[in-house]
Amino acid sequence: MIKSMTGFGRCEVAENNRKFTVEMKSVNHRYLDVNIKMPKKLNFFESAIRSELKNYISRGKVDMFITYEDFSENNTTVRYNRELAEEYLTYLRKMAADFGLDDDIRVSTLSKYPEVFTMEEQTMDEEELWKELQKAIKGASEMFVQTRITEGEHLRDDLIDKLDNMLKLVDFISERSPEIITEYKNKLEEKVKDLLADVNVDEGRLLTEVTIFADKVCVDEEIVRLRSHIETTKKTLVEGGSIGRKLDFIAQEMNREANTILSKANDLEISNCAIELKTEIEKVREQIQNIE
Repeated sequence: MIKSMTGFGRCEVAENNRKFTVEMKSVNHRYLDVNIKMPKKLNFFESAIRSELKNYISRGKVDMFITYEDFSENNTTVRYNRELAEEYLTYLRKMAADFGLDDDIRVSTLSKYPEVFTMEEQTMDEEELWKELQKAIKGASEMFVQTRITEGEHLRDDLIDKLDNMLKLVDFISERSPEIITEYKNKLEEKVKDLLADVNVDEGRLLTEVTIFADKVCVDEEIVRLRSHIETTKKTLVEGGSIGRKLDFIAQEMNREANTILSKANDLEISNCAIELKTEIEKVREQIQNIE
């Protein structure tokens, strides 16, 4: 089983007159990069949230959005600051005495001064709150992982098709390579005979020239390694797991072998085939970038 790094998950949990909504989405990234947006009152859960996510995700750029609604009727209380009210009252009476004013202070007047009465949210039960939030995170994460698995299966099937096509290209190069050596030998013989007319051709010298040419254009080693890389990639895709980094490295090696084949090519058909091979490898590399 392989996972794509593209995914989406959503979950709502409504309990105890509270509702948590968690949404998450991701794109490919070299490492795990999590960005969490949530109400400030939940900030103290950030470390626990990140730890929870590591149970589901190992790579990718993840954006998580958490909303929280509290429907409790008595979730706030009024706080009366007697000490501050007394201080206000003392200074007001002093002002009346200092300036010879009537002492007309009323409770309704005093209550309007800043901080005499304040609205205060009731203390939250952090343990209970975390259980509800954790449930929403788990639900969103499970959906998120499932979408990654589904996308990963599509990626795997498409990659295996591309790798099979690459094997056909490698087979063509393998079959064509000996032919160009034979063609070169025949052309060289004809050219030498035309130049020397009735003089006997030095077969030894001719064989040496053909051997030198064959050594320059020989791609046997590259073909063996390329086939091995392709088969290893297919096997790794079937085995699954967190294979993105491994496959990316193998794809780089495949590209290196294809470049060498193209540089050695002294035949139009092999050159065209090597270019097509490089194009397929690049397509494979692009898709591998999205595997966890």
